[in-house]
Amino acid sequence: MFYKIFKLLCRIWFGSLFRTRVVGAENIPASGAFILAANHVSNWDPPFLGTFIDREVCYMGKEELFKNPVMAWVCRSLHVFPVKRGAADKTAIKTAVKILKDGKCLGIFPEGTRSKTGKLGKAEAGVSLIAAMTKAPIIPAAIVATEKIFSSEVKFPRLAVVYGTPMKFTGSTKDRDALDAFAQSIMNEIAKLKANAT
Repeated sequence: MFYKIFKLLCRIWFGSLFRTRVVGAENIPASGAFILAANHVSNWDPPFLGTFIDREVCYMGKEELFKNPVMAWVCRSLHVFPVKRGAADKTAIKTAVKILKDGKCLGIFPEGTRSKTGKLGKAEAGVSLIAAMTKAPIIPAAIVATEKIFSSEVKFPRLAVVYGTPMKFTGSTKDRDALDAFAQSIMNEIAKLKANAT
């Protein structure tokens, strides 16, 4: 219930104040597991990415968020689970795999961190590894202008989110080169979606 209320408030917030343009929502599967992979430029991105689609989205969140009991409750209510940054967190990966095995949506930012410049960074192989372990399709998504929210440049920028067509990884979990190449192909697709949205 908390998730649904929060999502409704976000839809009003992003839709009315920032006149959000949504493209490609029809590419989101109505059921079944999939990975939603997007660029990351702002703390607004996790709620923004899932606001305008019908599916609920689960995210990894830095473990520091869970040290405060109230924040931990909020995160878990919004389907966020902890991940240790800077190291391969096997527990977080197992949680991500279980989410997909249960037929849910997993939201991932392949760069692993926010871009300070707004430009796309190098993708980590984690998204490919999870896709290889679960055979879940990846929906690339481009987030546009969330880094400008309440900035000195403009307080209420026109936002956009573009959902692309599904991508599939068919390689092995042990093929590091293939994992890296596929992760980068996701970022290349996100770049195309972003370019077409601006």
